[in-house]
Amino acid sequence: MADTGNGNGNGNAQRVLEIESSRNRGGAQFVGGLSPLSQTLWKESTDTSNIGNVSAWLTWQELSVTVSISNGETQTVLQGLTGYAEPGTLMALMGPSGSGKSTLLDALAGRSAANAFQSGLIKLNGRKQKLSFGTAAYVTQDDTLIGTLTVRETIAYSARLRLPDKMPWSEKSEIVESTIVEMGLQDCANTAIGNWHLRGISGGEKRRVSIALEILMRPRLLFLDEPTSGLDSASAFFVTQTLRSLARDGRTVIASVHQPSSEVFELFDSLYLLSGGKSVYFGKASEACEFFQRAGFPCPPFRNPSDHFLRCINSDFDKVKATLKGSMKLRMVKSDDPLEKITTAQAIQILLDNYRSSEYYQAAQARVQEISQFRGTILDSGGSQASFLMQAFTLTRRSFINMSRDVGYYWLRLVIYILLTICIGTIYFRIGTSYDSILARGACASFVFGFVTFMSIGGFPSFVEDMKVFQRERLNGHYGVVAFVVGNTLSGMPYLLLISVISGTICYYMVGLHPGIAHYLFFTAGLYASVTVVESLMMAIASVVPNFLMGIIIGAGIQGIFMLVSGYFRLPKDIPKPVWRYPMSYISFHYWALQGQYQNDLLGLEFDSQYSYMPKISGEYVVTQVFQIDVKRSKWWDLSVLFSMIIIYRIIFLVMIKISEDVTPWIRGFIARRTLKKRQNVSMTTVQPLRPGSSPLLHPTPSVVRLNSSPSLNNFVYQPDQQ
Repeated sequence: MADTGNGNGNGNAQRVLEIESSRNRGGAQFVGGLSPLSQTLWKESTDTSNIGNVSAWLTWQELSVTVSISNGETQTVLQGLTGYAEPGTLMALMGPSGSGKSTLLDALAGRSAANAFQSGLIKLNGRKQKLSFGTAAYVTQDDTLIGTLTVRETIAYSARLRLPDKMPWSEKSEIVESTIVEMGLQDCANTAIGNWHLRGISGGEKRRVSIALEILMRPRLLFLDEPTSGLDSASAFFVTQTLRSLARDGRTVIASVHQPSSEVFELFDSLYLLSGGKSVYFGKASEACEFFQRAGFPCPPFRNPSDHFLRCINSDFDKVKATLKGSMKLRMVKSDDPLEKITTAQAIQILLDNYRSSEYYQAAQARVQEISQFRGTILDSGGSQASFLMQAFTLTRRSFINMSRDVGYYWLRLVIYILLTICIGTIYFRIGTSYDSILARGACASFVFGFVTFMSIGGFPSFVEDMKVFQRERLNGHYGVVAFVVGNTLSGMPYLLLISVISGTICYYMVGLHPGIAHYLFFTAGLYASVTVVESLMMAIASVVPNFLMGIIIGAGIQGIFMLVSGYFRLPKDIPKPVWRYPMSYISFHYWALQGQYQNDLLGLEFDSQYSYMPKISGEYVVTQVFQIDVKRSKWWDLSVLFSMIIIYRIIFLVMIKISEDVTPWIRGFIARRTLKKRQNVSMTTVQPLRPGSSPLLHPTPSVVRLNSSPSLNNFVYQPDQQ
């Protein structure tokens, strides 16, 4: 495509030279500005003989976003934005807090919230194409990583999850190592990411790891939400320099930044400056100072340009000035700064008017029209190309290693379980078959299968961290939901079995429960099933409640209700039938665990009577008359119900994830659309000015928001007004 408008020819020529210089000079043919490493995945999935230009040319015209607030009000976040992003360029979306940077980034990436509705036209390579699930990579502001893995392991597991199965591991390893080098992570490649108990890499290195994970599949379009936020000046410069290098490899890189340093600002090729959701400036970053000078707001010498731009368009400075004017130190100070003579709102309006009438605006409009006419290659999804079995195996292995290295995941719980069962064993030590041991055995079983299994909620914070990692990887199409649930289930089984066997063995032999290997195996199997059911329940809660404190409260409340109807605090026949007995007692896993354990421990034993002259009491009598258990139902049936509950809760876990992905956004979007329609119906008609020779008519006000799409994680299709 020819470069036109706003003196872009020299800048683009320079970028082309940089891209060319980064290529292999061995005489091989490369397409679309791709480096040799970037071609690898395209050769795996595409016929390279007719690949053409695989670069990403992104345009947006008259883009507006309206958000429906919970109280029924609506707020326009973006208003009529027009711009473009080209391959080989690093674009900065800049503006004060609340200006719409993240909203614009989400809209371009197809990640708008369920209550956000957009109008306008977004095109990728001249086509209206949805960008969800891997077509474009998106790096969030938060570095959600598994802290126990090293940098190399993190990237390697991501490669196994996403690269094709037929690709040899030697090639995958080469891509991993090349990505590490490309992101400048060689020095910390074997260092752990770090978590609450493990010292790890720095914040800047974490940010580069997050970027490395998303460029592993060599996406042509890369979005980053404030990649320099929270970093020191050196780390921010290194991260931005890395992004510039990625852009020079032929990628299109768009990043929102808040207030970069002057060194970081100079690395950006183009600048999109926002204030109140409107375009203040769009053009080359190096020419922004000239635009502000023409508008009457020259950048003072030795001042950071980005500081000056935000000083001009941030209305919060009016509050600061009003406060400082009351200070004795500033009352008599005179300044030639034009911003001291007008309000920020006036300055913003001047800049908006100047931009609308400037050559920058005209050049942007012309360039958007030119790029929109170009029909480039339809970019395939950059999501996972691995099979389901490979994804499930890799997730199981990765999760197993994480659990083994994270002290708080299972090892701390194992120590608590051991200490707790030792306490139980000493209190009920050698309980025997005396008359008093009848109720003591019941109390011991109730405590073990009630309060001991209750301790499994202690792993909820780790579950929440797992869900955060899953949500980030899922949004970028790394793997499917079923593979994640299978991997999470299988990886935790050995640890839960270890906890159950060790703690169950201590309790069983110290208390002196019913002797026999079959009774011992039933006891440990029942304990394992109960602990696993609790863990499955907490995982289902973690999928919908991201706050670990709220999740623990909800989980504790649910288990408290289940314990009430377990048949110990209130005998089964005495539990009120409506709701509590039917169906709550049958839903409670405590009920089935206690029913089975009572039969396992008491049947076959004989207990002393209260008085020595009375005959011994059989275990069957105790089970049927004291604990009101139907012995016609085998204890193995109770155990099978417990294991079926594990499967049921894991299915619920899967369903809850799918609901949070698809159903919840659809419902929120439906409610928001109804609210917005009601507000539009109120002002559906307005009186238009009379034209010569026309009669007064009521004309419908055109809607600025299309309501024919519902944002969803898997299926968000943006359908703008036909041009």
